[in-house]
Amino acid sequence: MAHLIRSLWRQYRSVGLIYRISVAFVLGSAAGIVFGEQMAVVAPLGDLFLRLLNMLVIPIIVFTLLTGIRQLSPARLGRIGGATVGLYAVTTTIAGIIGLAVANVLQPGRGVEFAGGEAQSQAPPSVTEVLLGLVPNNPVAAMADGNLLGTVFFVIVFGIALTYVRARKEEYAESVDSVFEAFEVGAEAMFVVVRGVLEYGVVGVFALMASGIGTEGIGVFTSLGALVLAVAVGVTVHVVFTYLFLLMGVVVGVSPISFLAGAKDAMLTAFATRSSSGTLPVTMRNAEEDLRIEERVYSFALPVGATANMDGAAIWQAITVMFAANVVGQPLALTEQAFVLLVAVLISIGTAGVPGAGIVMLTVILTQVGLPLEVVGFVAGVDPILGRIATMNNVTGDLAVSTVVGKWNDAVDFDGGVWTRGRERLGGVVPGDD
Repeated sequence: MAHLIRSLWRQYRSVGLIYRISVAFVLGSAAGIVFGEQMAVVAPLGDLFLRLLNMLVIPIIVFTLLTGIRQLSPARLGRIGGATVGLYAVTTTIAGIIGLAVANVLQPGRGVEFAGGEAQSQAPPSVTEVLLGLVPNNPVAAMADGNLLGTVFFVIVFGIALTYVRARKEEYAESVDSVFEAFEVGAEAMFVVVRGVLEYGVVGVFALMASGIGTEGIGVFTSLGALVLAVAVGVTVHVVFTYLFLLMGVVVGVSPISFLAGAKDAMLTAFATRSSSGTLPVTMRNAEEDLRIEERVYSFALPVGATANMDGAAIWQAITVMFAANVVGQPLALTEQAFVLLVAVLISIGTAGVPGAGIVMLTVILTQVGLPLEVVGFVAGVDPILGRIATMNNVTGDLAVSTVVGKWNDAVDFDGGVWTRGRERLGGVVPGDD
């Protein structure tokens, strides 16, 4: 009997987590439809999943942000570093704006009633309050209270300070490296915990879907198609407008088709793995062999991008918050949407480049705007789809920004790779030639 149980467990684990959560989503939905309100009995199992997600938020932000900031050594905080980080910030902000614009046009979740939780009433913060809220009075208290904006601000400042100490005081360099290494170990440990929580997520998603649909009916389930469509539209607009037209066509002056030809391997790998970090070796190979970007640019830009450039996360989190607001019947005002944009951009920086991390960060945004966390259960069911779309967007953005920074620093060979295949350069002019 024990042998049979172990065999069944191994077979269960051999199935990808993505597929298991998807099956749990379908089965939970079916159970809610068939058994109705009786499925409320499994609601505590879903609540436990939400608690586990909340538990992970602050540690993941601290560890992953400091791990990414380690790449920002003073030697690289020059033209290449400044241009890279600045472009990532700009594209992520554009992504958030596009996400909110698409959500306002398509209105996913509109007309669906939801009684699984009530939005907390709170006045939208003023611009001054938002800016002052970035700086915590007590960083430890900010972490303990779940103050995300204050935590992100402090961690970024602290991480950059560590890089300067390492560069300017040789006697402390080894100790600073040890601190960074400790945080890298912490980040890896948190990824293990995330995987464990997502393993339980099979049960949690089933419980949330079963109890939610059992109480609310099939309307909540059918509304998710609108959410996936909105995210897909947002990502498509961002890739076509921001990366292909604006960055490749206007700034670099190359054929967008050439760029896509050089980035396709990384894009497909990202879609398959849902992991920006896991795709990094393929992304670097595309940068060097196909896009012909020099190592001095891509060795900095791509690792930082895999950690901090999460345009896709900004899009789907912004749209999902609007979806949640519509579902609970509390549409967000423009001032509240501006706050969502700020939080989504900052949150995307702290979103780890691993499958399922975005759903953890969504928990924080919903809390910040006073929306019920029960919505996370419904979104988790389609997270495998949303995650693939968003991750493909992320790695495309990493390569687009790396190409722009390489062009600005004469670090791209436009006479080789995809740039000369089929004579696709615009007007026959090599970008960067004077």
